Amino acid sequence: MLRGGSQRPINVRVVTMDCELEFAVLPATTGKQLFDQVVKTIGLREVWYFGLQYIDSKGLVTWLKMNKKVTAQDVRKETPLQFKFRAKFFPEDVSDELIQEITQRLFFLQVKEAILTEEYYCPPETSVLLASYAVQAKYGDYNPDVHKPGFLGHERLLPSRVLEQHRLSRAQWEERITNWYAEHRGMLREDAILEYLKIAQDLEMYGVNYFEIKNKKGTRLWLGVDALGLNVYEFEDRLTPKIGFPWSEIRNISFNDKKFIIKPNDKKAPDFVFYVSRLRINKRILALCMGNHELYLRRRRSDTIEVQQMKAQAREEKALRHAERAHLAREKQARMDAERKRAELEKRVKEYEAEARRAMQALAQSEKTARDLEEKMKRVEAEAAERERLRLEAERLKRQAEESIAQMRSSQTASEEEKRMILARTREAEEKAKQLEAEAAKRERDAEDLQAALMAAKKQQVEDAKALVNATSTDKFHLMEANMNPDAMQHSQELGRPASDAGSSSSSSGVGAGVGVGVGAGVSGGTEVRRGVYTAGVQAGPTDLSAGDGKGGPSWEVGDRDAIAMKNDRIRQQLESLGAELDAAMDPEKVSAFDKLHRLNKSQGRNKFKTLQRIRAGNTRQRILDFESM
Repeated sequence: MLRGGSQRPINVRVVTMDCELEFAVLPATTGKQLFDQVVKTIGLREVWYFGLQYIDSKGLVTWLKMNKKVTAQDVRKETPLQFKFRAKFFPEDVSDELIQEITQRLFFLQVKEAILTEEYYCPPETSVLLASYAVQAKYGDYNPDVHKPGFLGHERLLPSRVLEQHRLSRAQWEERITNWYAEHRGMLREDAILEYLKIAQDLEMYGVNYFEIKNKKGTRLWLGVDALGLNVYEFEDRLTPKIGFPWSEIRNISFNDKKFIIKPNDKKAPDFVFYVSRLRINKRILALCMGNHELYLRRRRSDTIEVQQMKAQAREEKALRHAERAHLAREKQARMDAERKRAELEKRVKEYEAEARRAMQALAQSEKTARDLEEKMKRVEAEAAERERLRLEAERLKRQAEESIAQMRSSQTASEEEKRMILARTREAEEKAKQLEAEAAKRERDAEDLQAALMAAKKQQVEDAKALVNATSTDKFHLMEANMNPDAMQHSQELGRPASDAGSSSSSSGVGAGVGVGVGAGVSGGTEVRRGVYTAGVQAGPTDLSAGDGKGGPSWEVGDRDAIAMKNDRIRQQLESLGAELDAAMDPEKVSAFDKLHRLNKSQGRNKFKTLQRIRAGNTRQRILDFESM
């Protein structure tokens, strides 16, 4: 115990689930003043769930009392004084009761830590599902281009027990987590945190504080204190409660030294009495019972103005976040569509450019062909002139031959030798004339063919020129230019705006009007007090506190509630499939006692809420007698 003999400030360090805070407090500072300073610093308003933990001089975890000075409590002497800011009480249903994002995040981190350190037992397949929500909460939507194999290599996502029990590599575990993670696409990080908690609250050990007790027979048992009431467990099985007492059945709680007495509303029933090994354990049990019972009543009354304001603000902020996310999604889709159109248009431009190049090449080839044909045509025309000259020469020779024949016929005196020479020259001239005529006819046909080819080449040249004009026409590019114009693309100025800007000042301002539960308020006088009493604010006789004043309160009862994961058939089937797969990969020699108990409960169709319904059946008297006989 610390004694503040002077007014010199004392250094205090408070560790929350995601940050460390340091304060300098006066020796007269009470637990509540320190607590209020912490919640004001972190912007928390749902203060009734939380408390400050410390390690006392005997090495035991203890909750700081709000109504006593910090220095007057049994805090281990060190500099600075060490405290942990943790959830002391848990809601019945996280989706209905946790309002602020910071509250949800603190619960998420604490529950996640409890699962990873195996304070809460979690089946292997459920561990994988929860890990996928934790990844969604940290990384956002799955992107295969960013979240490549190995990106979870340094993350702590599964309990060590699960990793050691199964013959699977880290890559195989990552693959199974990523398969589920990919299905959460589009889920907000805040929603992923809430989904994690909704599944985690269905775990049997979630939110339960266990204390070792004995009944009058001396049988070692466990007492579980949680948001719904008190449960009794066999010493070897902390998963399955055997007897339960809801808060609505409890009228008075007290202890005398190591004896703890619970008086039920049913006055015909005997007192529920058990024993603990240390007095301080009874004090802790009483403080937890008081706080949980107060919250139980609070849930069944109308919300205070402060809570109504917080819920309204939370709804507005959530609607704003969803609207901003929808806006961002539309912006993202618009950008993707614009990029897709740009890519398509760029592809079309490249196609048009290729088409234009081909048209230009074809036109150049056509022009070259036309030039070649024109040169050939010139040669043909020259040859035609030569043919005309040869034809005229042939005609001249023919006339000369005819004249020679005529002379020969008219001259009777010509010798035979001269006649033969004249005839030979005549035949030679005729043959040469025939050859010239045949060659002229052939060249005429070649000229006609060449003329036809030249006409076809000119026609092709005209068509290629038209194709080039068509390929390079501006009509094909006006749509592309309109779409690729930066002025035509919408850019929202709000795209880079943080989702938490709106309403951030109001969500972090102020602290709730006092702590909802006076921790340790029922025990006065410090460690010297060996008795404590807490009486529920109800009338004599059986009273159903679950009804309250008929206003507010949870919208479900234990008997009607199913596990969240079981409500979704697809998730249930996937869990069963993954469970069978992991069972096949489990090392039989490493199966834990909790694994065996979980399998037994599962094979008998039991879950947390069906078990609670069963153990609270019957009258209070019979359940107390059953407890005494354990």
